[in-house]
Amino acid sequence: MWLKLFFLLLYFLVLFVLARFFEAIVWYETGIFATQLVDPVALSFKKLKTILECRGLGYSGLPEKKDVRELVEKSGDLMEGELYSALKEEEASESVSSTNFSGEMHFYELVEDTKDGIWLVQVIANDRSPLVGKIHWEKMVKKVSRFGIRTGTFNCSSDPRYCKRRGWIRSTLIMSVPQTSTSKGKVMLKEYSGRKIEVEHIFKWITAHAASRIKTIYNAEHLKEEWNKSDQYWVKIYLFANLDQPPAFFSALSIKFTGRVEFIFVNVENWDNKSYMTDIGVYNMPSYILRTPEGIYRYGNHTGEFISLQAMDSFLRSLQPEVNDLFVLSLVLVNLMAWMDLFITQGATIKRFVVLISTLGTYNSLLIISWLPVLGFLQLPYLDSFYEYSLKLLRYSNTTTLASWVRADWMFYSSHPALFLSTYLGHGLLIDYFEKKRRRSNNDEVNVNNLEWLSSLWDWYTSYLFHPIASFQNFPIESDWDEDPDLFLERLAFPDLWLHPLIPTDYIKSLPMWRFKCLGVQSEEEMSEGSQDTENDSDSENTDTVSREKEVFEAKQSLAHNPPGRASHCDAEACSCANKYCQTSPYERKGRSYGSYSTNGDMEPDWLTWPADMLHCTECVVCLENFENGCLLMGLPCGHVFHQNCIVMWLAGGRHCCPVCRWPSYKKKQPYAQHQPLSNDVPS
Repeated sequence: MWLKLFFLLLYFLVLFVLARFFEAIVWYETGIFATQLVDPVALSFKKLKTILECRGLGYSGLPEKKDVRELVEKSGDLMEGELYSALKEEEASESVSSTNFSGEMHFYELVEDTKDGIWLVQVIANDRSPLVGKIHWEKMVKKVSRFGIRTGTFNCSSDPRYCKRRGWIRSTLIMSVPQTSTSKGKVMLKEYSGRKIEVEHIFKWITAHAASRIKTIYNAEHLKEEWNKSDQYWVKIYLFANLDQPPAFFSALSIKFTGRVEFIFVNVENWDNKSYMTDIGVYNMPSYILRTPEGIYRYGNHTGEFISLQAMDSFLRSLQPEVNDLFVLSLVLVNLMAWMDLFITQGATIKRFVVLISTLGTYNSLLIISWLPVLGFLQLPYLDSFYEYSLKLLRYSNTTTLASWVRADWMFYSSHPALFLSTYLGHGLLIDYFEKKRRRSNNDEVNVNNLEWLSSLWDWYTSYLFHPIASFQNFPIESDWDEDPDLFLERLAFPDLWLHPLIPTDYIKSLPMWRFKCLGVQSEEEMSEGSQDTENDSDSENTDTVSREKEVFEAKQSLAHNPPGRASHCDAEACSCANKYCQTSPYERKGRSYGSYSTNGDMEPDWLTWPADMLHCTECVVCLENFENGCLLMGLPCGHVFHQNCIVMWLAGGRHCCPVCRWPSYKKKQPYAQHQPLSNDVPS
């Protein structure tokens, strides 16, 4: 994850350097920068009208170029970057889609339930023609879509009852705007009552209603009162201009940022005394002043701060973001980081995409899960101070020159998505090249064959499906099907076997084994050595201990070379109980009890040689024979003890549990408390 994050930050650095490189090329060829001011006098009449359309100012009553130029100057300074964006948007002339409402619920869901936007809906009455023709409606849709105004068509033939209840008897235009200045407030519908059915008149009607929601100041006393007032809004943006009404983009932003930013329009057209504006730091007209608790910020003095909807929208989002804005930003960053796996992963092509899909699912799931508690914490009342300090930090950081460069690059690459995708692909290919070169230098084997990788994936899947994980010891899991494929066919032939887990028997090698000893009883080797030399008793005992440890080691080695699953009978020489168990009748086996003494001469067993977590007993419940001096024993995790050969045959038969308590033989268990040695009572 950290490697992907490093590559993503490196990619952002490459984008930043590449944007500065493009600026240097433009400056070298034309001698201008994007922040350089443009003289409106040098522009053609067509370009001036394009600028006014992008800003949302009407020019229908201005036939001369001089009047249009003055209107451009009154609305704000024009930069080279804004002129380039406006001309590019005009040349693109992409068709904007309009929504066709299917009925009342569809209309309510999109229009009446939308609290932070404007809708323009053309209602077509039954058996009537639309109020605006098809050609003019397409122009209208294209014009208003620049300012985030959504459009749609409601045909009353699809839901005549709703039209009758609303009073839509004739074809008309409906505009929906938020009714209050609070976020997620009520929505009111307004009907167009003008006589002229032209695009400019309809647009003027829309902008007039949108501008009515902006607080307007007409004199210096009102400005002084508003400037010194403290209310719920931490961020306020003032427009000082000599205009009849604010531009359409300013009005559209006031609706979009309802409840977050307060928009105030100061009309200085008929002001005689402008001394107070000088006192608060406003010297030029027009001016866009952002007032925050931290101070005053003049919009338009940094890179990318154009007089347009997109530029001011990105600026205000960085200062006063919503939770949804932060979630979308984190979603984009997480997916960009996850796609790095496509280039970091080496090997088969199918392997790359499988890893990519897995990473995308994992990262997006973790992102959504991590956002749930964040949303819950933000609802807590005592986190208001934390929220305010976070916004203060954002305002400090996003009013710097570096932040303005980042916003300008964001607008540039978002308007050129092909360039963004091509640079991301090139960055990924470079990562793939260097990663492949690094692995070759480290002699790492990379599987480049799709079939081989799919085969290994299938082997892993079948091993995971049919071999449940045993948690007793860390032993290597080796599939028996690799040696005997008939086992897989046999398992398919009997569906009932799928209900029983297939446990590997390798854990048997890790079970404890030791020799059973009695106090006061010597082995044959010790007796022969004692008859020859009674003075070397201690040496004979040490030799006997070493020989017995060697026998235990050899028994474990025999288990390693001969798997218990392949054992067919008990070794009579290794365990003296084998033949006795075969010769004993069932009635005799039932007569004996677990844990009784029946050793040679009823001698006391040497419990000191037993492992600490094993239960003390003297009889094997598998063969129902008593332990003889020197026989090999084996214990299970539950603490019960048996003859080594008896319990191995029991476990190899597929019964992976204790014969006494049925505890799984491959699963650890808390050790029992140390028991006291059993008494020497004679068994019944």
